[in-house]
Amino acid sequence: MNFLFILFLVAGAAALGGTAIYNILVRRQQLTDNGWADIDVQLKRRADLIPPLVNTVKGYATHERQLFEDITERRNAAMAAGDDPAARGAAESALSAPVTKLIAVAEAYPDLKANENFLELQRQLAETEDKIEMARRFYNGAVREINTFVASFPVNLFSSAFGFSQRSYFEIEKSDRVVPEVNADDTARETTQ
Repeated sequence: MNFLFILFLVAGAAALGGTAIYNILVRRQQLTDNGWADIDVQLKRRADLIPPLVNTVKGYATHERQLFEDITERRNAAMAAGDDPAARGAAESALSAPVTKLIAVAEAYPDLKANENFLELQRQLAETEDKIEMARRFYNGAVREINTFVASFPVNLFSSAFGFSQRSYFEIEKSDRVVPEVNADDTARETTQ
């Protein structure tokens, strides 16, 4: 009788432990999914800001046709990259380079630099870049947590059986990321980080 009681206790403890592990995995997966959704929203906002920015610059710099085509092509590729963080990060990094050039073009056109629409779009782009960075940090923190938990013993024995696996981090190359600055005197200048 004692043996059955001990066996029942061990089985009960294992079931409770498995349930607790499963619930923690679900919670961490939800945080990761929520973080990715935040990134996606900000990347879409960024993508929506690019066409009006291009159109504003087109009015002043008509000879930059190749740059405009490059931005359009890379924007479309970024939007089509889907939900794979590695592919999306590479596509967004590729988009950042020509957008940086577009903002730099404004330096050659004093009327464009003074255009309120251009300044507002540049301000919104800078704000969006900050939001992308915050969302990226949240997402990557959630990914780190779930990846550590999934790889830890004894969770690693159950995680794949429950359908959980490690997730990919989201990175945009810092050297290409557009971070326009807006000075206190309302003149915009572009920097890259």
